[in-house]
Amino acid sequence: MNAQPDMNRPQDPQAGARAQAGNGHAQTGNGHGQTSAGDPSFGVLLRELAHEVPALLTKEAALAKSEMRENLRATKEGVAAVSTGGAVVLGGFIVLLMAAVYALSNVMAPWLAALLVGAAVTVVGMIMVSAGRKKFQAESLRPDHTMSSLHKDRDAVRGRTQ
Repeated sequence: MNAQPDMNRPQDPQAGARAQAGNGHAQTGNGHGQTSAGDPSFGVLLRELAHEVPALLTKEAALAKSEMRENLRATKEGVAAVSTGGAVVLGGFIVLLMAAVYALSNVMAPWLAALLVGAAVTVVGMIMVSAGRKKFQAESLRPDHTMSSLHKDRDAVRGRTQ
């Protein structure tokens, strides 16, 4: 018979008996960080984990940076497109206002038509600015829900400590 020896079995028939000598239990490791079945021991796995976790975290951080750069690039492109579109819309709006002035100049003096259209657009713009300005006030920027939650937490802690 030309069978190859099993690498996990001891070649010496007395080695198995010597491994069980003393406490009646078989030796689980081969002295090289692996169990007799060829699996790495717990200590070896922990060492490998200790070496691989920092590398994994570093790679994850690099991936996050790369994704953020890509997202920032896409956002910049979006801002450029919106800005360009806004300029085109503004030009169209000005032409529409001029058309309104020309239309009104058929029933009133051209200077009065321009004054009327200009005043109407100015009032609408001021209302829009006023509404937008309220969103920039300090009270609207304050995180009310978070502050309320923090006050509740503080009160709960004070209630338990007193």
